[in-house]
Amino acid sequence: MKKRLFSGIQPTGEVHIGNYLGAIKNWVSLLDPYDCIFSIVDYHAITVPQDPKSMPKQILHVATVNIAAGLDPQRCTLFVQSQVCEHTELAWIFHTITPMGHLERMTQFKDKAKQHRENVNAGLFSYPILQAADIMLYKAEAVPVGEDQVQHIELSREIARKFNARYGNIFPEPQELLSTAPRIMGLDAKNKMSKSLNNYISLIESPEDIWKKLSVAVTDENRKRRSDPGDPDKCNIYHLHKHFSSPEEIDWSAHGCRTAGIGCLDCKRCLWKNIVKELTPIREKAMALFENQNYVIEVLQKGAERCQEMARQTMQEVKEAIGLQLTPQPVKTKV
Repeated sequence: MKKRLFSGIQPTGEVHIGNYLGAIKNWVSLLDPYDCIFSIVDYHAITVPQDPKSMPKQILHVATVNIAAGLDPQRCTLFVQSQVCEHTELAWIFHTITPMGHLERMTQFKDKAKQHRENVNAGLFSYPILQAADIMLYKAEAVPVGEDQVQHIELSREIARKFNARYGNIFPEPQELLSTAPRIMGLDAKNKMSKSLNNYISLIESPEDIWKKLSVAVTDENRKRRSDPGDPDKCNIYHLHKHFSSPEEIDWSAHGCRTAGIGCLDCKRCLWKNIVKELTPIREKAMALFENQNYVIEVLQKGAERCQEMARQTMQEVKEAIGLQLTPQPVKTKV
């Protein structure tokens, strides 16, 4: 049997090429080797302020674009986290065995607390416990993540060990599958690609809009004039070429930059052509799915039904192990 894999997708912001290169392309490559479960993790999203009116649309948008980008519902399970109530039920049980000190060491909490000083809530603090419940509710053995999430998977393993040692061997210890894609920087070349920083290219933007953004993207700052040679290793446009362009085009870009044989706009036009070539099929499929949102809703409902069945089985085992499952007592009869 295939090993089970789990990963979560937050329904926040536009799905951009940073998400695509850093996660989605890797997920698509894992669809056949693994039994893949992907969740739109809306409970995780509300640890920071969200607009309740736009959240349903955002969930559907993210699901639609991910399906268009290759998460084929015939080859994987896609569902919305809040539609399976056992996620939060198991998370509460895990809260009772997770030391506070483990959570205080989480670097992502420290980073997010700085970003959201006005709303440093308990959910933000215990986020990794819910993440552990997400994974272990389905007894997933593999979790594709970037380097910034490895610490959370290590905590998930620790929680599995603590539970198994106290109550019996129920959960496998999940292992991270590290993405080979490096951190994708935004078009400002200073920060990770993000909608909030407006330094991104969406998976469903038109070719014209993609060029508007690329044409003003930051390159090697030493190339102030076309005749100035540059260092491609210091240029974010060159690094994007590595993900979208052919080996010959990558070499052309590097050599032309070092010798000032090409200008930055020449390099950007080549990259633009290749980005448009790869994203056009995704955009066209997404546009068709936006016209058929009932299909996307049906995919999410069927995914939730499958996950609900697995979640109930897991929680039955958990409740029996920790003594929360009442069983009928034999009726005493008078002699």
